[in-house]
Amino acid sequence: MLGFISARQAGLDDPGRLRRAEATRSMLSGGSDGVIVLYDLENLSRKPSYTCKALCSVGRSHPDVHRFSVETVQWYPHDTGMFTSSSFDKTLKIWDTNTLQPADVFHFEGTVYSHHMSPVATKHCLIAVGTKSPKVQLCDLKSGSCSHILQGHRQEVLAVSWSPRHEYVLATASADNRVKLWDVRRASGCLRTLDQHNEEKSKATSEAAGTAHNGRVNGLCYTNDGLHLLTIGTDDRMRLWNSSTGENTLVNYGKVCNESRKGLKFTVSCGCSPEFAFVPYGSTIAVYTVFTGELITMLRGHYSTVDCCVFQPNFQELYSGSKDCNILAWIPALREPVPDDVSEKSLPQQHLNPAYEDAWSSSDDEG
Repeated sequence: MLGFISARQAGLDDPGRLRRAEATRSMLSGGSDGVIVLYDLENLSRKPSYTCKALCSVGRSHPDVHRFSVETVQWYPHDTGMFTSSSFDKTLKIWDTNTLQPADVFHFEGTVYSHHMSPVATKHCLIAVGTKSPKVQLCDLKSGSCSHILQGHRQEVLAVSWSPRHEYVLATASADNRVKLWDVRRASGCLRTLDQHNEEKSKATSEAAGTAHNGRVNGLCYTNDGLHLLTIGTDDRMRLWNSSTGENTLVNYGKVCNESRKGLKFTVSCGCSPEFAFVPYGSTIAVYTVFTGELITMLRGHYSTVDCCVFQPNFQELYSGSKDCNILAWIPALREPVPDDVSEKSLPQQHLNPAYEDAWSSSDDEG
């Protein structure tokens, strides 16, 4: 395993492994049946609506397929020659993309809810893993062992996320209502525990002291610059935190329905003005402005509960997965240039570029 990683970092591995990343736009997906599928996202038909082709899969007949639901899949951050997957079958697997064979497998005592590799790390190859145990596991790809444990949570860890700004800083969310920030280099580990009341004891009951939410915290997402952290809890609240000071910014998003009994995977845009948060909300996706809390629209298209969202910044695309067994791609509605001497209000509806007409629909548009 160490040789596999070293060769990739040193650029000594077969260049053909990178060819797929250059030639195609690919996406990993993991299903409740344990199957992993790799899709080609390229729209060769140039039609507004199209179906992505599956390139390959780790199917039910594969000897190393996950036995239960796949909760997280992630490409190796430096190239797509390797990817990772974790599952309710208590394992984290490291896969060679070309052979679709596991290069390594990490076993845990309890269900795995979430894992994450740092997108910016250059000095470590640690995978943070949240499981049914209150201990956060750090698996080292170079040594092939779970070399570090972060202790501080009191219940299962439902979500983990490395900072996109500081490679040693990790955020974790737990069923104990708490969110912790860690510096994995420190012996004590924990930098701070986020407090929804900003440590104003007059506002906090003894039970709520030092808690981020009044319910299980099952979702975490950093803004792209790493300056802020969004959290979601089963108290139907979403909160925005200053990741440097740990301060609750008190942005009010209203009721953010969250009935998930496991990790809720939501996402934040990158390169938009303003930036948006995309949050699974029943069979829809709620779109909020990150820094003002305004509910912009509800994206409708799925027929059952939406489990996850991911934003692709290079192409400004949103992908959502649902229990209806569909993955939908969403693109922002683009309007054709309006002549200077024409009022926008006087334009007919068809002035909207027809290729994007139904891509970014809202409840108001559909009524």
